Amino acid sequence: MLNSCVDIQSQEEKKLAPYAMRSAMSRGRRFEEPKSHFRAPFQRDRDRIIHCTAFRRLEYKTQVFVNHEGDHYRTRLTHSLEVAQISRSIARSLGLNEDLVESIALSHDLGHPPFGHAGEAALDILMSNLEGFNHNRQTLRVVDMLEKRYPEFEGLNLSWEIRESIVKHGRDDLAGVSDEFLPDESPLLEAQVVDLADSLAYDSHDIDDGLRSGFVTFEDMREVQLWQEAESELVGTHSNTDPKVFTARMVSHLIDQQVRDLLETTHDRLVGKNINSVDAVRLQEELLVGFSSKMQRKTSELEAFLSQRLYHHYRTLRMAEKAKRFIMGLFEEYRREPRQLPPDFYRRIDTEPKDRVISDYIAGMTDRFCQDEYKRIFHPFERM
Repeated sequence: MLNSCVDIQSQEEKKLAPYAMRSAMSRGRRFEEPKSHFRAPFQRDRDRIIHCTAFRRLEYKTQVFVNHEGDHYRTRLTHSLEVAQISRSIARSLGLNEDLVESIALSHDLGHPPFGHAGEAALDILMSNLEGFNHNRQTLRVVDMLEKRYPEFEGLNLSWEIRESIVKHGRDDLAGVSDEFLPDESPLLEAQVVDLADSLAYDSHDIDDGLRSGFVTFEDMREVQLWQEAESELVGTHSNTDPKVFTARMVSHLIDQQVRDLLETTHDRLVGKNINSVDAVRLQEELLVGFSSKMQRKTSELEAFLSQRLYHHYRTLRMAEKAKRFIMGLFEEYRREPRQLPPDFYRRIDTEPKDRVISDYIAGMTDRFCQDEYKRIFHPFERM
């Protein structure tokens, strides 16, 4: 039996929880298109995201460690896939729309510049005359404008719900969100799940990368309560295994601990507040998806530990400062002589602010391309 789009939407109506977003309820796309015969709208969005250029570039964009530091460290691409996996598992348990959750998760970092948060910080300074740089807003620019895949319109023409989730990603304060995306209303539960899965994934997997790099040790991690509790549960079953295997089991256990708490806490909030529709979700002043206060204290302690021991490790800071010099040097040089930009970007300066065009070009670079471009422009004997 072949399932049509109508069949899939009918199945959604039967299996999803009442507070889940149905694709049939979508506000639609910016540009009208014929409907797919065999894919629901959010499935179609997911496929467009996976096949776009910005998604492929995530393979060579930094999570914490620059790509050339090693083949096994997380990149923005592997991070996005891990967020999608965790998000889908949570969504299935809560009866949410898995296709929507996956689409939000896979798209959430498309606007990230090279070199992770160091690159974002550099562009934010350089773009201060144009309200700074924010990777959520840049992701919206990518999916609405910068991707060129269709003759009828710019961008990917994604469903409104995914675009809204992009600009509200990671926000407790929705100030600055345009009226188009309902700044006075809470995000969908699917978007809230991705927000938590994002922070959960990078906290847990940054531990893995930190241990692999040697920047932190098992002894360091034993200062963190969440690690202590996970290790005490695994003692006797995995404590004598190979360190790499032990790390993998610990990271998996840390994720499981947090997901279990998130599911139980979120379920209790949904029941306690009698949430029985998407509209009810929208009207809540506080986010519904979250950890218990006890788990929140533990995750906050973990994040403070990672900030001090990993993100502010002297070698991490060296990488970050070097990355900022790459980006600031290129930006100032393009600003001085914009004709060095590729022709399709240079032409846009007639209709858009020059700094915005330069920012779009640099934000789209991979780490590797940014380094190579820096050498091409500033090293006298490098081929152009």
